[in-house]
Amino acid sequence: MKILVCISKTPDTTSKIAFKDGNTKFEDSGVQWIINPYDEWYALVRAIELKEKDASVSLHLVNVGGADCDPTIRKALALGGDEAIRVNTISDDDFYIASQIAEVAKQGNYDLIFTGKETIDYNGSCIGGLVAAFLDLPYLSLATKFELSGTGAIITREIEGGEEVAEVALPVVVSCQKGVAEQRIPNMRGIMSARTKPLKVVEPVAIEPLTRVVGYELPPAKAGVKLVSADNVAELVKLLHEEAKVI
Repeated sequence: MKILVCISKTPDTTSKIAFKDGNTKFEDSGVQWIINPYDEWYALVRAIELKEKDASVSLHLVNVGGADCDPTIRKALALGGDEAIRVNTISDDDFYIASQIAEVAKQGNYDLIFTGKETIDYNGSCIGGLVAAFLDLPYLSLATKFELSGTGAIITREIEGGEEVAEVALPVVVSCQKGVAEQRIPNMRGIMSARTKPLKVVEPVAIEPLTRVVGYELPPAKAGVKLVSADNVAELVKLLHEEAKVI
């Protein structure tokens, strides 16, 4: 069996967010970069668990990005990937990114493709569905449990007000979220071996992006807190009515 896990590089949640060039580009200087948590903690770790159960499983990683993504990819390899493929292009367009991943998947003839449910920077949640559409494969999103069963898989996923259990034949594309696996930390052996694992860089296929970013905007700054004495109920009511406008 061959498994492909899609990984992306995202800013750490503690990073200070700023923009440059008239708010058209992300200011990345001084930013701490990490593997997107949904890709790492759930999609990648579940794939590693499947490989640990069956030594014949081949686990590949794919990333769409520039050379600055290589340290992030190496960390993913340290967790347990066999080899990685980086499509050497930078884009914010989901259609374009998914097209590049789908091309890699076609060349590799994978049985299972895992993505995280979304990235924590753009929260788009559409890469998995687009990849499945380009490959004409079934797609199941928001998986909280994933088990192989013969030539197929049994997947538990969240739906409104409960859970749904689905059975599907391989190959399939699945987006993963909390519950499907537990976070792991790379050990020293994995870190050392990741240095020599193959990281293949391929050029992108010629596809025209459908969207482009024209600008970013930070949310308005939060107003200061007003403290009201516990015995001054009239002042509290006045503020809630005139300023907060909640009563």
